[in-house]
Amino acid sequence: MRYKKDMDEYGSFYEEQRGKLFAYLMRMTGDYYLSSDIMQESFTRYLEHYGREAQSSALLYTIARNALFDNTGRHWNNPQFEAGQEDCSRDQENVLMIREEYRRVLSAMQRLDKSERDILALVVTGEFTYRKIALIAGISEANVKVKVHRARRKLKEILQTGEL
Repeated sequence: MRYKKDMDEYGSFYEEQRGKLFAYLMRMTGDYYLSSDIMQESFTRYLEHYGREAQSSALLYTIARNALFDNTGRHWNNPQFEAGQEDCSRDQENVLMIREEYRRVLSAMQRLDKSERDILALVVTGEFTYRKIALIAGISEANVKVKVHRARRKLKEILQTGEL
């Protein structure tokens, strides 16, 4: 009975976190397939090392960041986006505009330094306070605030000047 309860709780944790973690990884990599792979690897490592009982989103994101940085040399600046199939009955023009803006922002984020992109992607998830982000990134909370401010300013400049 205990095993089933643990698995149900882990399943809930997985369902709650997977979309958020995937969005974070997409912001970091701009690559749909790499993000999917790292997300699955992160949940696998989490389960293997910490079991079904632990449910810490900060720990999950730390594992994902480490897995992402492990892949840096092989895949880092290869932005690709797999858009998926859209229902033909939807407003195609609106879908295309949203998709293009999303690609534009992802492309602009790729122009940021890795540390800026990392911190900004963690903030944008809305999942963590600056204090938790500082723990995940291994820097001070004040440094997180400075990096977020600088990254937002730089991203805004890139988007406004069209340096994509």
